[in-house]
Amino acid sequence: MAGPIRFRRATDRWHLDRVRNALYNPLDGRFGADLASPWFAPPAGHDARRLEMDNGDLALFAWAENGDGAWWLGNTETPKTLWKTEKYSFEEAPDEVAEWAQRELLATLEVEDPWLADYEVLSWFFLPVFFSKDGREVTRRFFAEDAAGFPDAGREEGVTFYDDLLATGLLDDYRYTMATKLGTSEQFDRTRMRATMGEFDAAKLLDDAGHDLAPEVELDSGHALDFRVDGHTLVEVTRPQPPGNRRAGTPAAALRETVDGKTSDQLRAHEGATLLVDCTSFRDDEWSAVMGERPAVGYEPTVVYRYRPDGSLSGYTRGSVPLEVADLL
Repeated sequence: MAGPIRFRRATDRWHLDRVRNALYNPLDGRFGADLASPWFAPPAGHDARRLEMDNGDLALFAWAENGDGAWWLGNTETPKTLWKTEKYSFEEAPDEVAEWAQRELLATLEVEDPWLADYEVLSWFFLPVFFSKDGREVTRRFFAEDAAGFPDAGREEGVTFYDDLLATGLLDDYRYTMATKLGTSEQFDRTRMRATMGEFDAAKLLDDAGHDLAPEVELDSGHALDFRVDGHTLVEVTRPQPPGNRRAGTPAAALRETVDGKTSDQLRAHEGATLLVDCTSFRDDEWSAVMGERPAVGYEPTVVYRYRPDGSLSGYTRGSVPLEVADLL
């Protein structure tokens, strides 16, 4: 399975004839391809081309006119001459190269999925997967068909919620980490993608409560927990499937079944970590049943909550929660 789209850095000298022979000809023979001028001016001191494949794949290539190497970015088969080159994220590449490539990709998204490109911040944030080799179709489909995981909501409502969240810049420093969790697989896994958006919900909750956060914390135990908060508090997030999608027949049972999977693994190794149970996938009637009972979930400290696309939040806590979230619920 391919990962998120990244640059490859070639350190040798390039010119247009070599681009045709080493890049275009192999791709044209493999897929059918066009070698075209870029849609935007390339980085200063560079020449550039778009390689557009008949199967919908795309590659961008910019090479320094003074012979000082080149940058490849593609969601297609990598030509052999670039196999051993180092990979770089948008943030790791030179600013002028990254900015040019992202303008090209965002303009391409505007042609392919104009409704999605209208959400400028979300489109920018998820570019690594919206243009990944394997995951580009399913990640775009998730926002279009599943309202980004909100039940009983239109896609505009769901996508706007996350566009507004990302516009705060809260997760900019963790863009590849968080975007890649949405998926780079060809399989449309709604449950996993909803779980990923649960981590974005958790980030909003923590930030709105005034906490600093860092995602995807690698620990000496060999586990990775979802967040470290204020430099010391460990937080794990789980997002139960709606009761109608599980063997568990009631909302409370769905919560307990989901939490049990966490307590047998990460939370057993890190007692005292706070568990956030994101019930944003629950419909109104299912959530009302949870709030009516406010059940224990088999672990403490725990925060159980649900967001709606308009930003409204409700929930409750269990145990001594070391986070300033109670006033938000």
